[in-house]
Amino acid sequence: MSATLSLEIPRDVLESARMTVADAKLELAIALFVANRLSLGKAAELAGLPVAEFQMHLGTRHIGPHYNVDEAREDRETLSNSRCA
Repeated sequence: MSATLSLEIPRDVLESARMTVADAKLELAIALFVANRLSLGKAAELAGLPVAEFQMHLGTRHIGPHYNVDEAREDRETLSNSRCA
């Protein structure tokens, strides 16, 4: 079971940034995802969004998925095997 933590952000800071709490959570989630600190699923969870909706936010900012060569090879192999079955 995971615990939650609170982060205090002064209301005037959010107002100055013209952001809601949801906006701030989304921005933090995107920043942590881009920095490779959170996976796609965990970043979506932090943002309080379904993965598909979080991916749409990434797409509007032209942020692609984290994908390395090993993952690409694994996906290619999986696709090859599924076509043969």
